Amino acid sequence: MDRPWLKQYPNGVPANIDADAYPRLMDMVEEAFKNYSSLPAFISMGKTLTFADIDAKSRDFGAYLRSRGLQPGDRIALMMPNLLQYPIALFGALRAGLIVVNTNPLYTPREMKHQFNDSWAKAIVIAENFAAHLEQIIGETEIKTVILTSIGEMLGFKGKVVNFVVRNVKRMVPKYQLTNTASFNQALSQGKNFVIEPFQSGPDDPIILQYTGGTTGVSKGAMLTNRNILANVLQIKAWLSPVLPEREVVALCPLPLYHIFAFTVNCLAFMSVGGKNILIVNARDLPALIKEWHTHKPNIITGVNTLFNALLHQDAFRQLDFSGLKAAVGGGMAVQRAVAERWQQITGCQLTEGYGMTEASPVISVNPVSASMRLGTIGMPVPSTDVRIVNDEGTPLPAGPENVGEIQCKGPQVMKGYWQHPGATAEVIKDGWLSTGDMGFMHPDGFFQIVDRKKDMILVSGFNVYPNEIEDVVAMHPKVLEVAALGIPDEKSGEVVKVFIVKKDPSLTESEIIAHCRENLTGYKVPKQVEFRSELPKTNVGKILRRALRE
Repeated sequence: MDRPWLKQYPNGVPANIDADAYPRLMDMVEEAFKNYSSLPAFISMGKTLTFADIDAKSRDFGAYLRSRGLQPGDRIALMMPNLLQYPIALFGALRAGLIVVNTNPLYTPREMKHQFNDSWAKAIVIAENFAAHLEQIIGETEIKTVILTSIGEMLGFKGKVVNFVVRNVKRMVPKYQLTNTASFNQALSQGKNFVIEPFQSGPDDPIILQYTGGTTGVSKGAMLTNRNILANVLQIKAWLSPVLPEREVVALCPLPLYHIFAFTVNCLAFMSVGGKNILIVNARDLPALIKEWHTHKPNIITGVNTLFNALLHQDAFRQLDFSGLKAAVGGGMAVQRAVAERWQQITGCQLTEGYGMTEASPVISVNPVSASMRLGTIGMPVPSTDVRIVNDEGTPLPAGPENVGEIQCKGPQVMKGYWQHPGATAEVIKDGWLSTGDMGFMHPDGFFQIVDRKKDMILVSGFNVYPNEIEDVVAMHPKVLEVAALGIPDEKSGEVVKVFIVKKDPSLTESEIIAHCRENLTGYKVPKQVEFRSELPKTNVGKILRRALRE
């Protein structure tokens, strides 16, 4: 295929990567453990773990998991914010041959139950803050091994103070009763008595189930293999190589590691070059985030548009020293031009926009981290990746803003498929091409630009929200006759959810709908607007027309 952007690649960035450089992701990770053993790998709330620390503790954790009867191929859910426990649990599980199921800790019990049952999860590492939710549904799952942790568990004496405040002052840990559990530190201690028996694992074996709505509202696990994730890590390293010198990366990580963007970029790509990740437990706590920036002086930050915008409105942020900042990378949602321009004005550093999907591990394209960056575009495909624009018949379109079509991509980072959903897989992957559901066009010099979305997905602060799920939950309310959900523009979060409802009971109020949704949906999925109508527009076969509502 003709790839006109190749001659436009930034200096020093190769056109291709060797996706088969390592048989397994852990081969690359273990190489990093060895090469950078004495360097700091992760820092949280003043506590530092070196590469050697992560190496030793993840071995102990993996041995503990195997001692509990878990076998290679079994699923383990990781459900916690950005804590030092996360990389230990992640690499321990992978060393034991388990498949990791990243789980949003803000999920409601209903959402948890679906994901755990769909993935066949047998074990979970969960922060105690969310244990009350697990208690409600664990009896309806196959989870038998529960490892509980606390925010302060890895922080030494300071951790005792942190836990006291979290539990007794802020009251962030609802009461729960779970039997036959182990604490994270108990698992590490007991794991020292065991070893991890060898097992077979190859490039095409799934190692991560990353849940996403895909192109429909049913949450599905994207099967990401050793080769998928390794390829994307190598692609990110190659693309950012001008600003990622080995052993010198100091990355601020406010995005949650359970989200595919921070998972691949921060937890893996930055770590693979001996980088130091500053973990932010709660990115909404802007004063704490700014304090960490002041302390550690990062030279790279990843985030979403809403975070960058929020920081720019903080007086304390604008007074920071930005002299060492080499790159700021925005993903998950569109970077607004006004935010990017203001960011560069305040920090002296460009805000580089990238683009990806969970199904692509996730990075597909990125703007150059150089003067050739172009605001308003999603940049150029990362190495070893083809991107094209196709019409409704699947025919490739030539470059030019008049030739808008669906964006498709092909590369070694594209998922193996959706777990247990071969039909949905066949819908989005044809002849190796992943259909993104986004509409755009290619500039003559190989930059791509998104203009709209083909699918009905709503993007709230970088998180995918699917109308079908919102509608299913709202329809559960006994006073609702019909419902349709869609996204509407929002200055703060890009989009928010709005629902249109036909009442079954005239007494139904907006507050009742909001309260019902809060019980059953993660916060960012809860509708921000409710509009009652006498009827909803439909096709001649009775399907609700979201497009008509949007117009």
